[in-house]
Amino acid sequence: MAQNIFKGLGIALVTPFTSNGEVDYPSFRRLIDYQLQNGADFLCIHATTSETPCLTMEEKRMIKQTVVELASGKVPILIGLGGNNTKAVVDDLHTADFSGIDGILSVCPYYNKPSQEGLYQHFHAIAEASPVPVVLYNVPGRTGVNLKSATTVRLASDCENIVAVKEAAGSLEQVDEIIKLKPDRFDVLSGDDALTFSMVASGAAGAISVIGNALPKEVSRMIRLEFNGEYEPARKIHHRFTELYSLLFVDGNPAGVKALLHHMGFIENELRLPLVPTRLTTSQRIADILQSLRI
Repeated sequence: MAQNIFKGLGIALVTPFTSNGEVDYPSFRRLIDYQLQNGADFLCIHATTSETPCLTMEEKRMIKQTVVELASGKVPILIGLGGNNTKAVVDDLHTADFSGIDGILSVCPYYNKPSQEGLYQHFHAIAEASPVPVVLYNVPGRTGVNLKSATTVRLASDCENIVAVKEAAGSLEQVDEIIKLKPDRFDVLSGDDALTFSMVASGAAGAISVIGNALPKEVSRMIRLEFNGEYEPARKIHHRFTELYSLLFVDGNPAGVKALLHHMGFIENELRLPLVPTRLTTSQRIADILQSLRI
C-alpha cells in the first residue's frame, strides 16, 4: 500500500523565461539549488505555477530532466500529469518516462465539468494506470468543478495508489471534513498559501506552495513550527506575509511570484501569453514589502 512521501514544504516551481521568451535554464537551475538549500521538502513541476499549458513537449522534457538531475535522491519530485480526457491521461501514464519521478499531481478535469461520479471514475482509472503514487489536485477556481470531500475520501479509501490531495478550494470546512474521514495513510496538502497556516493547524501534512519559490526558508520554518505544536511563532511568520499572499495572486499566478522573484534578482519578469506580468502598482507594492521584510 502506497504511503505519502510528499510532506512539509513542497514548491510549485515557476518556469523562468529570458527576455526573448525562451526557457531560462541557468536561472531555473539556480532557483532549484536555492530551494534545496533553504528547506524545500519536495518539488512540483508541470503544474499551474509552471505555466505548463504554454510549454512545448521538448521544454517539458528538458525541465523534467533538469529537476531530476539536480534534485532526484535529495527530495521527492512530483510531476503534473492530468487532463479532461481520461483515456488520453491513461495513455500518457502508460508511455511516460518516470525515471527520477516519485509521484504525479493530477488536476480535476476542467471545462467539461463532470459529476462527482465522473470525477471518481476518472481518478480511479488514473490510479489503476499510474506506476507511481497519485496526488489529487482540487482547484475549482481553475477547473470549474469541486472535488467534494466525500468523493476525495471515497477515492482515498478505494485506491491504494492515491496518497494525498492538494486542496485549493478555499474551504477550511471541506479540509476539516476530509481530515476527519480520511484513511490514516492519506494526507491533505495546502494548495493556497494564505490558508497553509490554518490547514496545517487543522492536520494537513504540508503545502505545495507558490510563495515558497521566493521564501522557502520562512515558509518551511512556519510549517515545521506547527508540526512541533509551536503555533504562536508560526502564526507570527504567517502574519508577516498576509499582504504578500494577496498581492501574489491579485493579477494572477504566477505573475505575482515572478514579480517577487524578479525583485529578488532570481529571474526576468517574463511570462508567456496569454499570461502577462503584474500591473506596475502591484509590482511596486511587492518591492516595497520585500524591502520592509529585509529578505
